[in-house]
Amino acid sequence: MIDIALSDMRDWFGFGVAGNFAGHLEQAGEAVDFVNVASDGEAPKGIFPWYAPGSETFLGEFPLSNDETRLPPETDGPLNLQIEPEVGLACRVVWRGDTVVTLEPFALGAFNDCSIRRPGAKKISHKKNWGPASKGVSRSFFEIADLTPDGPTATLRLVCLLHSDGEEHAYGVDSPVIGYSYYGEVLLDWIVERLANQKGSEDTPLEDVGALMVASGHPENVLIGIGATRYTELGESTFLKSGDDAIVRVYDTADDAAAELRQTVR
Repeated sequence: MIDIALSDMRDWFGFGVAGNFAGHLEQAGEAVDFVNVASDGEAPKGIFPWYAPGSETFLGEFPLSNDETRLPPETDGPLNLQIEPEVGLACRVVWRGDTVVTLEPFALGAFNDCSIRRPGAKKISHKKNWGPASKGVSRSFFEIADLTPDGPTATLRLVCLLHSDGEEHAYGVDSPVIGYSYYGEVLLDWIVERLANQKGSEDTPLEDVGALMVASGHPENVLIGIGATRYTELGESTFLKSGDDAIVRVYDTADDAAAELRQTVR
């Protein structure tokens, strides 16, 4: 395991992968947003930014926190905040001019791509970054470069729990990390292609993430939320409120402590 300080991540670019776990977009009520987005088979729908260091827009706000989620400023509508339990993948970026040619993974950890459910939002990013502590990320990461299906991540799982009003609930379906639709080199190659060719348009919720990375000064590292897993019935219908504890954890089933996971969380 390695610890990665938040201060180190301030110069990293942050983006996510949409539609990389079967059924999640439908549960989140966001499948309709992608009616004008074409994708092949089980391929994800696209990539979206949630942090662009140096940007003068809302994307320039550093949103990561290890231990809190701040509620957005009050608005006229409901603050429907939903946990997005994900794997966060840390990668080094290899550039050739203004083009990303390779992403080299070096660490993997728990990530909460917390979202505001805003029907009618023009872009995915408009649901993602509302200022400091919009996003949750683990302090400790698995130090991993090999993402092959039978490699060291084969025994990792992702779990999400909610502590609310003195009770513990399963919020996300406990899922194998290798259960993503796209994973490993297939996912990394697909992301590199999207960084080069996804331009976005007015009739889709996607944006030109590659151009945003160039504008951020060709960052050396990125943190990628590779997609949210499916919700439990409770998770699908329950939004966060003040005082709740949201827990997203990546754990290793090959570890002797895995059987004590829930007791440890408590």
